[in-house]
Amino acid sequence: MRNAPTILHLDMDAFYASVEQASKPSLRGKAVIVGGLGPRGVVATASYEARVFGVHSAMPMAQARRLAPNAAYLVPRFNVYRSVSEQVMTLLRELSPLVEPLSLDEAFVDLEPREAAWDADSARRVGTKLRTDIRAVTGLTGSVGLAASKMLAKIASEEAKPDGLVLVEPGTERALLGPMPVRTLPGVGPATGDHLRRAGITTVAELAEAGEDELVRLLGKAHGHALYAMALARDDRPVVAEREAKSVSVEDTYDVDIHDRLRVGLEVGRLADRCVRRLRGAGLSGRTIVLKVRRYDFSTLTRSETLRGPTDDPAVIREAAERLLDSVDTTGGVRLLGVGVTGLADYTQEDLFAQAAQPSRDVSVPEEAVAETVPERPEPVKRQWRAGQDVRHAAWGHGWVQGSGLGRVTVRFETPQSEPGRVRTFGVEDPELEPADPLPLVLGTDPLPRIPDADPLPRVPDADPPPSLSGAVDADL
Repeated sequence: MRNAPTILHLDMDAFYASVEQASKPSLRGKAVIVGGLGPRGVVATASYEARVFGVHSAMPMAQARRLAPNAAYLVPRFNVYRSVSEQVMTLLRELSPLVEPLSLDEAFVDLEPREAAWDADSARRVGTKLRTDIRAVTGLTGSVGLAASKMLAKIASEEAKPDGLVLVEPGTERALLGPMPVRTLPGVGPATGDHLRRAGITTVAELAEAGEDELVRLLGKAHGHALYAMALARDDRPVVAEREAKSVSVEDTYDVDIHDRLRVGLEVGRLADRCVRRLRGAGLSGRTIVLKVRRYDFSTLTRSETLRGPTDDPAVIREAAERLLDSVDTTGGVRLLGVGVTGLADYTQEDLFAQAAQPSRDVSVPEEAVAETVPERPEPVKRQWRAGQDVRHAAWGHGWVQGSGLGRVTVRFETPQSEPGRVRTFGVEDPELEPADPLPLVLGTDPLPRIPDADPLPRVPDADPPPSLSGAVDADL
């Protein structure tokens, strides 16, 4: 392990909720909860004002509403979060080429390559300036941990929350860790924590005192060795700048189980198209198509098909997903569907095989068939407005949707730099009301950059994964 605290861990404070508060002056200082708003939705993140009521990430949204009925409930705006995240990651890359993002709001930085820091004083100066720069560029706050290892830096940033900085002086690591609960260590989730508690081990100091042999006996060789090393503050993992994507996927959890087989097929096709957009946005292609189906009884089935080469062709991926669906029994209903692509590459194999079957232009199609398959007057699509969505009105300017229903939509008109705005209600089909792009959070900064609709970087889990959000939302801690 190093002899100077030159590994920095940044964790943005209640990131999704903080972005929403920065965007919406009327929500600043108030309880804000972001997540899936349907009956099966769960909380992605809660502002610190909402946490006072006991609301936390991965909590069922229905429970959050009972605890904090007067909070603002908003759907996630991932395009905005990705854009703000990229601004933050740009600041980190100015410190060092070794930046390891863990999620949209969290990353490790190795400060040694450019000698940004070489001892405790210089490391503290870097961390303090970083927090100042983040606030200046985004208007948001982040917590910084500095230590001689990744594990200690992450623990330090957690101790610093919210909006603080904690530096762990080399040589003090074991004294810091000793009284902490075993769940503090990465890799100790609820199951491992309960197992250790039953053995009389509740703190990191007791973990170290138990000894390596006892931990191997309790937890197995790999896990026992790893936990014993962490209990002694040993962690030599390097900061890895490039984290290769293993897969690109999308999934949706439905408020009501889907029983209609035709509807299930349409949903799979829609998910496949969304997956392709993310795949192309990331500049990737893939060989293996994966279908995920969670049935009414919570049993989860996965099916996969491997092609002869990588592709990003939407017709090929859609047809493969539909073929996989043919092998799944959806009797009884479906509560979740997902489509993913693995075996990723940064090229496509165009002549993989004959692409999805499409009618040739030279093929004569009977008029009766055309009449049956192409409606003369397609039904107009009803406009939908989601709580938190950016909008613009021809007369009132920029605002955001507070809620909608019964053919009406309520909008609060304000910008990140304005005072709290006035509220107006319109018909959902009002021609003067249109969706809008988000505005920059800080006056004088560039507009939020457009980020491809790619999967957010996965959070590295240290416990059992939370239940899926409606719309495949990642938990933001």
